Amino acid sequence: MDFDLDGNSALVTASSSGLGFASARALAEAGANVAICGRDEDRLEDARSELAETATGDVIAVQTDLTDPADVSRLVSETVDAFGGIDHLVTSSGGPPSTTFLETDEQDWYQAYDLLVMSVVWTIEETHEHLLESEYGSITCITSRTVREVADGLLLSNSVRRGVIGLVKTVSREFAPEIRANAVLPGTIETPRIEELIEAGVERGTYDDYEDGLVALASEIPMERIGEPRELGDVVAFLSSPRASFVNGTEVPIDGGLLRS
Repeated sequence: MDFDLDGNSALVTASSSGLGFASARALAEAGANVAICGRDEDRLEDARSELAETATGDVIAVQTDLTDPADVSRLVSETVDAFGGIDHLVTSSGGPPSTTFLETDEQDWYQAYDLLVMSVVWTIEETHEHLLESEYGSITCITSRTVREVADGLLLSNSVRRGVIGLVKTVSREFAPEIRANAVLPGTIETPRIEELIEAGVERGTYDDYEDGLVALASEIPMERIGEPRELGDVVAFLSSPRASFVNGTEVPIDGGLLRS
């Protein structure tokens, strides 16, 4: 499908790896100019170089700490300086540490809130005027299936990410019709984080090998496998594009049918 994104400009946060990177790749290959960001300068430059190999538009990389509102403001300014505006915002973030309620202190809660919610708030605040000027303004927030079904050991993700859904639902009404806002809810997708979890399971003896870990993680998924990052990236590109011009305020699970509601 032609997403009709040629010449559009997109900002994708937390995009030096994982689902943010997959989304940036899909947008770049669909013709959009793309700005990516991350904390690690070397990894960020590697990601920019990789995207540039297949991109049909321009790709820039801006080193950014998304928990610092001044850094977010600079990220948006540099993106606008490079591309002349922003048509599409895609928000992503790393996951907070695995923990249980009794293991979690007050500072952990504040850090998770800044990482998962305030980073989105600050980015939307900074991009709003530019999205408003665009003919195709869109916001797509990458969250997690844990906003629907909690996962054991992921207290912070289970609790805090739900704030992003409330934010998306609200701005989808407040900003319409000029700007659309949606969320995607990834399930188990073979990102570096999942690879690390499987490898750690192999070291503990939970899995015989990496392939055994993949099989175990897919055991309850109706599609009988875990997802590939590009499968999420393509959905993000679609939701950003004019092809999804009547899709607003929705949550799209990308989990192979695991969610039951």
